Amino acid sequence: MKELSQLFKNNEKWILNKTFSDPEYFSKKAERQVPTYLWIGCSDSRVPANEIVGLEPGELFVHRNVANLFLHADLNSLSVLEYAVSVLGVQHVIVCGHYGCGGIKAAMENTQVGIVDNWLRNIRDVYVTNKADLDQIKDEKRRYQRLVELNVITQSKNICHTTIVQRAWAKKQDLCIHGWVYNLETGKLKDLDCTINDPSKIDPIYQIRD
Repeated sequence: MKELSQLFKNNEKWILNKTFSDPEYFSKKAERQVPTYLWIGCSDSRVPANEIVGLEPGELFVHRNVANLFLHADLNSLSVLEYAVSVLGVQHVIVCGHYGCGGIKAAMENTQVGIVDNWLRNIRDVYVTNKADLDQIKDEKRRYQRLVELNVITQSKNICHTTIVQRAWAKKQDLCIHGWVYNLETGKLKDLDCTINDPSKIDPIYQIRD
């Protein structure tokens, strides 16, 4: 229980720090949230979304899961996306993976982990789709890193294929989908230059029209 009591002490210090210069810090935050960004990232404890980009509570809407996947059958992710886009009116959706991702590594191995294997199968699909290019990369670490990047690009496209995003675009809502990677070893973010901000940039088969 000692570890838990320390968390409450940390909380008190955090409150004092936030209210030192602004006594109404929390009361103002409690009124409403107006984030500009939705962050879809990995559950890894070494990837703290707000801290990485230096944003305060209320400025970044966050959804995290193992290996930062966005699946069309996942009602959790879809609900987060719809709320962020349709209610909060975010302007940017950021899919952020990270090098050294345990989910990516597990997906590239043939050992059974448990129920998460069913989740990680989606990463194996990404590998199969890009097998020719990935198999040309002889260095194992670099191959892992490239799969991290390809997974981010795939999940970014999955978001663009939803009726949620395409409905927003149809209404001329300012909305961009981005793919980034975080480097655990340096703390730096890498933009994968795969930004999509209108349906003309996705394959016609995925373009949904009224």
